[in-house]
Amino acid sequence: MDRNDFINHSPVRCFEKITNGGLKAGEMGLVTAKKGLGKTSVLVQFGLDALLHEQQLVHVSFDQHSSNVISWYDSIFAEISKQKNIADGSNLKDTVVRNRVILNFNQETFSLPKVINTLKALKAGGINTSALVIDGMNLDKVSKDDIDTVSKFVKEENIIAWFSDTKESDKLNDSCRLELQPYFEAVCHLTPSTGGISLAVLKLRDNTNITEMVSLDTKTLLMR
Repeated sequence: MDRNDFINHSPVRCFEKITNGGLKAGEMGLVTAKKGLGKTSVLVQFGLDALLHEQQLVHVSFDQHSSNVISWYDSIFAEISKQKNIADGSNLKDTVVRNRVILNFNQETFSLPKVINTLKALKAGGINTSALVIDGMNLDKVSKDDIDTVSKFVKEENIIAWFSDTKESDKLNDSCRLELQPYFEAVCHLTPSTGGISLAVLKLRDNTNITEMVSLDTKTLLMR
């Protein structure tokens, strides 16, 4: 199976279509929503797309065991293969996941600066992070200095990083604390909608008036 075909069919292309290409290297994005609406699925779709582009992905989870995260990647890959009538993508999956590192931490005992120290230790051991996912953090318990530490690392390493946080508001100032907003080039929010789930882009750099949305399939949670 051709890797480029899978890249072309990646759900992330839908997000890039409404955001003029999505995030660029050195930038951070945030996805917020109530629990169970699909934040992890969206972040896994971003992570899988990075893997398909042969990037070294580090997926940090603060609310799921590593086995659950692996299941998410397997499920998303299988659903894309099924929808696009790809008969056998197992060889490609085995190839791309070799560039994936999954880390599972408890936020009460492991801070964002410790995460960055872990990434630096991985780099010293020969694993250079080129895409980063940080899922399941409570950003209300995260300081501006901690986010600044991640932002500096992302810029220094010239990578893209995606966060998720649990918020219930579809307003930018409620979804992301005012002091943290400058660190996220994109802030997105998931809400239930007629026939599915909608992903609204509340902010893309200086633009806070993006009206077009991406939908998530209620069964597969794939962006479409």
